[in-house]
Amino acid sequence: CRYGEILQFDNDVYGLALDLSEDTIGAALLNADAFVAAGSVARGTGKVADICVGDAVIGRVVDPLGRPLDGMPLSTIETRRVENRAPSIIDRAPVKRPLETGILAVDSMVPIGRGQRELIIGDRQTGKTSIALSAIRTQRDNGVICIYCAIGQKAAATARIVHALRESGDMDHTIVVASAASDSAAMQYLTPFAGCAIAEHFMYQGRDVLIVYDDLSKHAVAYRTMSLLLRRPAGREAYPGDIFYLHSRLLERGAQLSPALGGGSMTALPIVETVGGDISAYIPTNIISITDGQIYLSSDLFFAGQRPAINVGLSVSRIGSSAQHPAIKWIGGRLRLSIAQYRELAVFAQFGAEIDAATANQIHRGERMMEVLKQGQEETLSVASGAVLLLALTHNVFWDMPLREISAAKYALLDYVRAACPGSLRAIEATGDLNPEEIATLKKAMDAFLEERNAG
Repeated sequence: CRYGEILQFDNDVYGLALDLSEDTIGAALLNADAFVAAGSVARGTGKVADICVGDAVIGRVVDPLGRPLDGMPLSTIETRRVENRAPSIIDRAPVKRPLETGILAVDSMVPIGRGQRELIIGDRQTGKTSIALSAIRTQRDNGVICIYCAIGQKAAATARIVHALRESGDMDHTIVVASAASDSAAMQYLTPFAGCAIAEHFMYQGRDVLIVYDDLSKHAVAYRTMSLLLRRPAGREAYPGDIFYLHSRLLERGAQLSPALGGGSMTALPIVETVGGDISAYIPTNIISITDGQIYLSSDLFFAGQRPAINVGLSVSRIGSSAQHPAIKWIGGRLRLSIAQYRELAVFAQFGAEIDAATANQIHRGERMMEVLKQGQEETLSVASGAVLLLALTHNVFWDMPLREISAAKYALLDYVRAACPGSLRAIEATGDLNPEEIATLKKAMDAFLEERNAG
């Protein structure tokens, strides 16, 4: 028997060999454990866990063993091992190409590059999955294949996500690998590795892939369940000692490959749920140390109506502006600093403290920035639209507007600019940059928009 080999029991029950000693084998059952009892015969199948890969899987919903869950037959003969070695340092190239999420707050202040691992972290019901789904929707015309791994989610929640992706036409470039909360711990444990194996197949073909692990907190719990049942020694919070290695060997498989290997990439968006906003807990700190940055969603901001509820102070991208469109890069850095200063000053202002004119102006500007960064759950912005809104902030287009009118005004501004300067927007989309002539053209259009608005 080999480590990770699939074992077959009576009544078509399968198990996964995880502990190998001189005279015993420890295995985790994958299905129908009620049919296995003392005296049951276990047979080695001679193959380790693998999953079907290839273009035939795109648009499908499968379980970690490659069996279709959407009621349609799946015909593919190509398979790939679930566990594979991560690319070495020599096999990798620097992360320099941006991956747009369609969320202005992320693309401007916490940019994500192709081949990066960016953690999405926050309490339950703060919009973590929404950010990942927005990133999937934005890849529709970018040629990026998306994989969504639902780990131990309620079957109804996974069905809602699949339905939403089908309704918007985004299942055409998406694969869903799902294990339900009712599935065994072993199936939940295999889910992210199976999704990663599918992603690797496309990456080594020279294609770009985005993979979402939703979420690794449940994955850690499933692995802890298996380890305790296998009588492995327990460590902190009863997790086994190799829990860090579990997630590092998964996330390290995400990479930007070197041109010699085709130049493909796998961008990973792992999701981790915190309790009471505690990012210093065991699993969150482990994964923060593995990833290239994190997007922290604050429940306080969420309940205050700021959606997405991104806490700029605790969010960071370690790739930084090296994987960011120049059109957004030159404003994004200043925007991040201004919002951080605003959040600090707003604490004093809410207690009625006396503030000078400069501080009042800074708070006034910060409030307008926060309003412009608000986005609906299914709303995505292109690079050009994001650049226009950021330029409008620096040009003080929203300075004299009441806060309640800014949401409608920013969409009206985008419609006006699309009609007045279509060439400039096409140039930004094509190059990702803003030259001085286009900036001047856009500012003229914004001034004209304000004149019409004030006259009306």
